[in-house]
Amino acid sequence: MITDDFLLDTPQARTLFHEYAEALPLIDYHSHLDPVAIADNKQFDNIAQLWLDGDHYKWRAMRTNGIAERYCSGDATDREKYDAWVNIIPRLIRNPLYHWTHLELRRPFGITGILLGPDTADEVWDRTSALLQSGSFGVQDILRIMNVELVCTTDDPADTLEAHTRIAQQNFGTRVLPAFRPDKSRALGNTRVWNSWVARLEQTTQRDIPDLPTFLQTLAERHDFFAQHGCKLSDHSIEMVDEESLSPEEAARIFTAARQNQAIAPRDVARFSNFMLDFFADLDARAGWVRQFHIGALRNPNTKAMDMLGPDTGFDCIDDFCYARPLAKMLDRSAQKDLLPKTILYNLNPRDNSVLAALCGSFQDGICPGKMQYGAAWWFLDQMDGMIQHIETLSQLGTLSRFVGMLTDSRSFLSYTRHEYFRRILCRVLGRDMAVGLIPDKLDLIGPMVSDISYNNAKEYFQF
Repeated sequence: MITDDFLLDTPQARTLFHEYAEALPLIDYHSHLDPVAIADNKQFDNIAQLWLDGDHYKWRAMRTNGIAERYCSGDATDREKYDAWVNIIPRLIRNPLYHWTHLELRRPFGITGILLGPDTADEVWDRTSALLQSGSFGVQDILRIMNVELVCTTDDPADTLEAHTRIAQQNFGTRVLPAFRPDKSRALGNTRVWNSWVARLEQTTQRDIPDLPTFLQTLAERHDFFAQHGCKLSDHSIEMVDEESLSPEEAARIFTAARQNQAIAPRDVARFSNFMLDFFADLDARAGWVRQFHIGALRNPNTKAMDMLGPDTGFDCIDDFCYARPLAKMLDRSAQKDLLPKTILYNLNPRDNSVLAALCGSFQDGICPGKMQYGAAWWFLDQMDGMIQHIETLSQLGTLSRFVGMLTDSRSFLSYTRHEYFRRILCRVLGRDMAVGLIPDKLDLIGPMVSDISYNNAKEYFQF
């Protein structure tokens, strides 16, 4: 049962959370929320639309429990999908979805003292539907209720950012900024798909892109365009990396071959990706942006599911490739030019916790506190054990007090309870340490540290 003191099992933990973390606003510096839905203040008829549309975490759990696809991403009615989800909730005990689901009923809906299941399905459906259909429970209202001060969406360089322009004009209380995600610019593994994306970039910019210099200039101008819309972060998914990059001449040759739809050798795909990441690092450093590397996803291993449903539908998993040495070389190339931007490194494979935490320390340069960040527990790791292991690793190999805190990495407008989940777990860990004497049992010392990790560090680090 989710109570006020959920997860807070010492007096110190309870005081840390309630006095130093609970009331602080949320800065969600990495999400996949739809800016169009925010601009339109999208309204939902029922909780199934808010909970289940596009939520691959829930779809994955439903399939695992024998629920047919039509109740996940298919054509079943909203109520049928909701009932299918609710029926498996009792089966999810000890899965993080069980905690998240009940936290999401508590906030923003105010539903407490109820364990969701078939016997309470009607009550929860009716109570949430009444709120959602009230006219004062749209997307913007939910962000306000959840105390979200700022959110960064994830946007492609070819996006017009029209929705962000509309949001900025509304000034509804939550700042919404774009984040620059240029993964498609370096994805030469499928030249047909890549050329289709280049054509979209050409359409957005009203410019032909026949060669590499024009390509790079166009992307640099899009980078400036994003900055004009308040962007302060880039984001990059790394699923392959080589120890070497390319010279401009080699990159130009590969670019030309790709534009002609020639197959590109796998190693050249990886080295071209490195070349582009080095280019974006220069842009980020000069603009004062923060760069994010999300490392270790094995995407779309299920070909049948990919062909039927497309990407981001709950079939990705954790990869196990080795990347410490080539990643270090990439960081070093930027450092040698004095153009290493603030960087956050996220791993998806838990075996790599210590690798990334230690690598961050190799490139700290004293320019600002925590310039190189070992990023929050992400995706498959954003559950209790993953968050605790992240806290422990960062504490042992870095400086926990400089950590910029949690993010949602989510497409769901209810996922802001993950910030609360993280804050409770942080206070649980520190409270237990205070109780047994591992750290000083002094609230005036540990409390401000909790506030910094929960909110202050992010605000200072990103210069929002």
